[in-house]
Amino acid sequence: MTASSTPRASALPQNNHTSGVMDRIGRRLVHRTLRGLQEGRLILIEGEQEYSFGPGRDADARVRVLQPKFHTSMAFGGTLGAAEAYMQGFWETDDLPGLIQLLMRNQQALNRMNGGWGRLTTPAHRLIHALRRNHRRGSRRNIRAHYDLSNEFFALFLDPTMMYSCAVFPTPDSTLEEASVHKIERICRKLDLQADDHVLEIGTGWGGWAIHAARHYGCRITTTTISAAQARLARERIRDAGLADRIQVLETDYRELTGAFDKLVSIEMIEAVGHQYYDAYFRQCSALLKPHGLMALQAITIADWAYRQHVNTVDFIKRYIFPGGCLPSVTAITDAVARATDLRLVHLEDIGPHYVRTLQEWRRRFHDRLASVRTMGFPEEFVRMWEYYLGYCEAGFAQRYISDAQLLLAKPGNRRPALVPALEVRS
Repeated sequence: MTASSTPRASALPQNNHTSGVMDRIGRRLVHRTLRGLQEGRLILIEGEQEYSFGPGRDADARVRVLQPKFHTSMAFGGTLGAAEAYMQGFWETDDLPGLIQLLMRNQQALNRMNGGWGRLTTPAHRLIHALRRNHRRGSRRNIRAHYDLSNEFFALFLDPTMMYSCAVFPTPDSTLEEASVHKIERICRKLDLQADDHVLEIGTGWGGWAIHAARHYGCRITTTTISAAQARLARERIRDAGLADRIQVLETDYRELTGAFDKLVSIEMIEAVGHQYYDAYFRQCSALLKPHGLMALQAITIADWAYRQHVNTVDFIKRYIFPGGCLPSVTAITDAVARATDLRLVHLEDIGPHYVRTLQEWRRRFHDRLASVRTMGFPEEFVRMWEYYLGYCEAGFAQRYISDAQLLLAKPGNRRPALVPALEVRS
């Protein structure tokens, strides 16, 4: 472990980074935390000084402090405070995912950052999160906060399928669109879709999965979203594809759905359910399936060892990106399925490594179109929040702290083999 200082060209007015009592206290606390790095090497640049933390020989990440409030935000707000400081332009780095990966590899230092003085803001964040619980009215409010930002905004960085979920790249040279189609097709094959199937999709997105499934397999699809903006564009895309007679778009909460379906698909929607409602969610899914039914679930998952802590803390994603959200672990999913349903798990595939590249593609497209984002009227703090969001998620998947899984769940009357053949890319 090292901590050294060398002169640098000033990025701040001299001594400005130590002005104020709280800034000085915050700075000492931040440096004390960073001295606990046990892996890698972090370079912290403060005005004319450059500090090195960690035992690594080469720098894994560099942080330039632009405002003294960086220290107080991080010292008294922990990792969430550091994210808020980034949103406000108090610091910058040339490799945000690399920096976050470095910190994730130093879990003890992260725990110290979020403990001690970092706990001061915890009660307020917990209260805000508790008020965003995903009951029927709360779910609609939480979904609107993210998905109703602007269809045009999401179109800036998503590929033409408008799939806002992990793609699966069949080859290293595959485009993002090809990888999205490959993921969609993989789910269709796992469900063994047939032309006479009536399929329920919980979480429409912008209609990408439903359009592909109806076009290539001829099945009838009922899909639901509680985002008015998504529903509007999904209906337009379905109409333009000539599939309005095969696909019905509802704006109905999953708890209010009725009917009996041959197949059910839900792609990265469970993250918005909330851990308090997992049993209710899977109970409803099971009740909506016919006795021979199959359910395909794609879920962003958190490591089992981290799940309980995740449930009880409010991180950057919960606070600013997906209000009311919570990532399940694989065990949390299977436990809820066992408690509340007669479904059985017949196949599970981890596709998490593909999310790293998916996010890299989204982040590249977002940066390439920053001028358009700003033209839409989004403020600079919003831009930096999304930069942090995409980099934060990329780091989490790269470190395998979070992953993505496709699960196939079967009703007792379904005894087909859960075989997943090698797939070609369909256009």
